[in-house]
Amino acid sequence: MVKMDSDLHIRRIVHPVDRIVTGRIVRLMDGYPREVRIGQPVLVAVLVAAGVAGLLMTLLRSLFSAGSGAARRRFKDLKKGPEYLVTPVRLRNGAGQLCEVELHGHLPQSALHPADHVQLTLRRQGDPDLPPKIERIVNLTTGQLLTPRTATLWSHLGPPLLLQATLGALLVATLVAWSALT
Repeated sequence: MVKMDSDLHIRRIVHPVDRIVTGRIVRLMDGYPREVRIGQPVLVAVLVAAGVAGLLMTLLRSLFSAGSGAARRRFKDLKKGPEYLVTPVRLRNGAGQLCEVELHGHLPQSALHPADHVQLTLRRQGDPDLPPKIERIVNLTTGQLLTPRTATLWSHLGPPLLLQATLGALLVATLVAWSALT
């Protein structure tokens, strides 16, 4: 019969609660993609405004040339949202605790290595089960200041669609103001 040792201590991985954590990188885990959530009301408003300008541009294009328009992305593709890389990072804080945080986006490959001494600025995520995400990294070993960047709603929609939506909103606002004056 084997006796279980009740004094056996298993180190748990904790989620840090402080906004700023200093420690040493233990391991950079394998990354995985996560999707940015797109609010449907925002997307519909942008697409409606862009549609108004699109109608005007289609009318002008048909009057002045016989060229075809550029391919448009479907609503389903726009609603899906962009994906960004999530890399779980394990570090040992000053108290010796093993902590897990998430790095969203990309950094240069040589920016972080195991055993680097870092100071992390963290932010809680909407889901309490998820570890906090890294907003800023000060690599005290190399002296680098690093800020990970992820895709956003605006980068996903793209400058052409946003410009067209702005033009459409201005056109609608002009028509409403003109009809109010007459």
